[in-house]
Amino acid sequence: MKWAVFLGSAAVGGGTYVIFEHAVRAYERGEQVTIVTMEPVKKEELYWHPKAGMLRWLSLQEAQAERYDVVISTWWRLVYEAYRLEGRHYLYFVQSVESKFYVPEEKPIRQLAEATYLLPMQMITEASWIKDYLKEHYCKEALLVHNGIRKDLYTPDGECYAPRERGKLRVLVEGPVDVDFKNIPKTVGLCMASEADEVWLMTASKISSYKGVGRVFSRVPITETPKIYRSCDVIVKLSYVEGMFGPPLEMFHCGGTAITYDVTGHEEYIVHGENALVAPTDDDEKVIAYINRLKQEPDFLEKLKQGARKTAGQWISWEESSKRFYDAVYQLCAQETGVTQRQMEKESKFHFDSYVIAEDYHNEVRLLKETSIWKRCLAKMKARIPLRIKVEIKKRLGMKN
Repeated sequence: MKWAVFLGSAAVGGGTYVIFEHAVRAYERGEQVTIVTMEPVKKEELYWHPKAGMLRWLSLQEAQAERYDVVISTWWRLVYEAYRLEGRHYLYFVQSVESKFYVPEEKPIRQLAEATYLLPMQMITEASWIKDYLKEHYCKEALLVHNGIRKDLYTPDGECYAPRERGKLRVLVEGPVDVDFKNIPKTVGLCMASEADEVWLMTASKISSYKGVGRVFSRVPITETPKIYRSCDVIVKLSYVEGMFGPPLEMFHCGGTAITYDVTGHEEYIVHGENALVAPTDDDEKVIAYINRLKQEPDFLEKLKQGARKTAGQWISWEESSKRFYDAVYQLCAQETGVTQRQMEKESKFHFDSYVIAEDYHNEVRLLKETSIWKRCLAKMKARIPLRIKVEIKKRLGMKN
């Protein structure tokens, strides 16, 4: 089949990595896979993934000249543009409930992201909690395909940047520093407040240093990440929202353990007290206490590492995961309940136009309120200025009384 995988960005990121792993393996199975992006992507931007460059890349404008057997959207915003591509089938790979990426004050954009689940598209997802969410809130039956792990890459033995030492605790924080729901500044602060000997940071942000961090690894290729994991004892991952986050599982495969919040997706493979430690969200004292316990009790740290290695041994590889994804695509495309391009266009425009109308109305009301308040303030100021001062101001301005 001819696949169009609609991608939001080629930049370093966990969600993009998952898409690349599925797309590359579909290509290696003989599928005609094209990665479609809103704007052209330069090959040098793909440095961080060893096989992404082997795929065919087109901008949306270029891809509109072709016809595809299946169009797979991978981000809520792209769902509203998917109709621009001519496809026999339109699928939605839901990697998280992305409305949760926005603060409550951004209600219109959150609602627009949620509205994508109302479109008559068939869905694949990566986490049980997302599957349950779609079923409960939208009566949608998404096919579940867990993300895999590069078993050849993420191993407990191999190169590292610094060896682990019993009695010393090296902590790894991972994530972009400027994405609010990844919670990196607070995570680093909690690690610094603990008894950890060293704090390292691996980030998709373009930085060379970070206050309180011993070593920063910025935008590294995935082939370098195992060396970082093998150097650290525990990854502290305190995100507020996740789909099925990969870094703790990658750390498990490299011989370490994790401390996380009870964030969505952690339950897929983390068992508190057996392979990692789980704190209630925003329980800062608990997180610090957990880090200190791993520092103070090397035997307990080793117990968690052993449990993590056991979990890693039972987890599926990317070969198996992508085979399941491939089968899911074919299963959904074989059904006769798919949505047409015309239907996608009509419904996408309806939802997006509703958002635009709401935003325009909100801005008009706000402007009216601000104007009204300003007029009232001016009126009050004028009423309170003594007459003699008004006369003096007019004099200086050359105005008549």
